This record gives sequence, structure tokens and C-alpha cells, in this order.
Amino acid sequence: MRDAYIVSAVRTPGCRRSKGALAQTSPEKLIVQALNGAIERAGIDKGVVDDLMLGCSFPEAEQGLNIGRVALQMAGFPDNVSGATVNRFCASGLESVAQSATRIMAGWSEVCMAGGVESMSIVPMGGNMPRPLASWAKENPDVYVSMGVTAENVANRYKITRAQQDEFAYHSQMKAAEAQKNGHFTEIIPTTADRFVEKADGTIVCETFVQTFDDGVRPTTMEGLAKLRTVFAALGSVTAGNSSQTTDGAAASVIMSGDAVKKYGVKPLAKLVCYTTAGCKADEMGVGPAYAIPKLLKLAGVKVEEVGLWELNEAFASQAIYSAQQIGIDDKKYWSYDSPDKKININGGAIALGHPLGCTGSKLLATLVANMQRLGVRYGVESMCIGGGMGAAALLELCE
Repeated sequence: MRDAYIVSAVRTPGCRRSKGALAQTSPEKLIVQALNGAIERAGIDKGVVDDLMLGCSFPEAEQGLNIGRVALQMAGFPDNVSGATVNRFCASGLESVAQSATRIMAGWSEVCMAGGVESMSIVPMGGNMPRPLASWAKENPDVYVSMGVTAENVANRYKITRAQQDEFAYHSQMKAAEAQKNGHFTEIIPTTADRFVEKADGTIVCETFVQTFDDGVRPTTMEGLAKLRTVFAALGSVTAGNSSQTTDGAAASVIMSGDAVKKYGVKPLAKLVCYTTAGCKADEMGVGPAYAIPKLLKLAGVKVEEVGLWELNEAFASQAIYSAQQIGIDDKKYWSYDSPDKKININGGAIALGHPLGCTGSKLLATLVANMQRLGVRYGVESMCIGGGMGAAALLELCE
């Protein structure tokens, strides 16, 4: 089987749902800019791309009509470039990378693209008209339960305290703020956004501006976090402060075979070594990485100690902490913002930067590759839990 190389990986800023900078920008416009940014960084012609896999958790309304194909047309790709929309909920963006890479590995394609998009401001979580099958919902309601409730279940069953969750959240915010200050988010492309403004005469006009940073990062203290009310259970421990932010964003990458890398004179950034998924109980879906990561490392023949960087998606602090415990990387030195040994979410995670659902897997890929390049780390892993009771994980290897 051939190798699949990541030759570029970019993302838009991640901005808060409804109140953030991208709230009035259509998802099509976001992913078009990510696709063009990835092509520009790769330095190749759009016509050499064979296919695009685009992750989206709720592919309907503005994100519907096979946005994976529509976005290519909007971005000016020629008609010969095909595209599809992929949905594995929170891992949709990573699933897109895996599917595109698999085509390269199998010899079916030489150049592919992958990506993810989600406008949680425009298309609500759950979609506009969710309709679970009533008979099945009565028999097994856990499949449809709120993600926040599953986070409470994880905290209760595995004794993850409120203090632990708040501390983890605090460090996520601090790491993100530090990364912004030091200019470490090199994977972000400046993104043109829209906002609709009412003028004095009552007319509404669309104005454009450029957004260059994640706008969910905010000053946080442990005392402030402790004052927040719980959201999903009156006597629970999950709050808005120790949960991921609902966010808008898009990301894209270019993936090539070794032959294509040589043909187009491109310098590869990282190699996708392995990808896998694993199932778990739906009512504790957050523990998915605790199953997917060991399975991934066993398949790849790589030990936990060999992994230098982890992007462990922070859907909720409770599930991220539990997953880290089960993998054996829960020592505070691995995730504390002021630790020289930190290797988990070193630029902060979804608690600070947001979780734009179908975009997240591609977004984390861009961040992980950028950090592996910056620090010279050989192996990096990204993983996330998935609604309905699953986990996904991918192993990347740095190219010399």
C-alpha cells in the first residue's frame, strides 16, 4: 500500500456561534476560502485534484445540496474535480481526511482534498427538523440524548470532579491565549466575513471584513469558572466554562501520493500512518477516544510514549480527562499551560477555540501538522468522541 502525504492543511478562524465574527457568513463562503487557501499553500493547479471529501455534521439547508461538490464549483475548480459530503458527526472532518488518504493509498487517486465545514450559527445543532424514529427512540433513547447529558454521565460514572473539569478548562484557555500571543496559529488563513448592518434610513447592507483569529478565547480564572451554573443537571458539574464552544469554521487539506509529490515538486508536511474508529455506549459517548486511541496505536505498532503531540478534542472537560486517564497521559504536566512537558492540546482545545462539529477533524489536523512542523515532533495523534457513541483517531508522522 502506498503512502498518503499531507502537503497543506489550513483553516479559517473558529468563531462563536451567533455572537462571533463568522455568524453571518454562509458556510459555502467559509469552505471556499479554506479550499483556495489549501491549494495556494500547496502550490498546485486546481485541475490536478481528483476528488474532495468534505465533512459536515448537519448537511442541510445552506450546508446541504452536496456542499462538497457545490463548494468546488464556487471556488473555481474545473468540472472534472468531483466532490462528496461526509458525515460522521464530530469526526466528519477527520473521516474526510481518512477517505481521501485511502484513495491515495489504494492507488485510485494521485491528488485529493479533504476538509470540513460547519456554520452552527446558520444551521442549528441537531438540524432544523430532527425526526428520530419514535419506536426506536422509546426502545433506546440514549442514541438521541443530549451530548451534555452524556458528559454528566461520564463525570458521574468515572468520578471526574467539577474542580478537575474547571482546572482543565482553565488551562485550555491559558494555552490558547499564549498561542495567540506567540503567533503559533500559523494554519489560520485570513478569512473574509460578512455582516449585515442596518443604516439610518432603515436599509440593510452587507459589509465585509477580514477575520484573522479565533474569537472564543477569553480571560478565565478558576474563581470565575467555579461561579458558573451547571447546564445539563441541577446538581451536575458540566458548565459552559468546561464545555466546548459551539463555533463556525472551515478547514481543508491537500493529500498526495509519493509520485505526485515528486511530479509537482511539493514538500510533504506529514504522512497519515493510520486511522480507525471504535464504538462505545451512546449515553457516555465522550469516552470514545479511550477505545479508539489504543486500537489505533496497536494497528500502527506505535507506543503511547512515542507520541509527542496529542490533539484530544475537548468536547467536554469530563470526557477529555477520562480519555487521557485511560490512555495513560493524564499527568498534569502533559496539559498544563506552563509546563515544559505539555503535549496535549498545546495551543488550547475546543473549550477555548471551539468545536465546529463537522469541521473539527480537519481543523485539528491543520493545527497538529503545524505544531509537529514547528517543534519537530515525529508522531502526533488526533482523536475525538462522536455523538451516538463512537471515537475516532488518526496517527500522523512528520516528514523530514
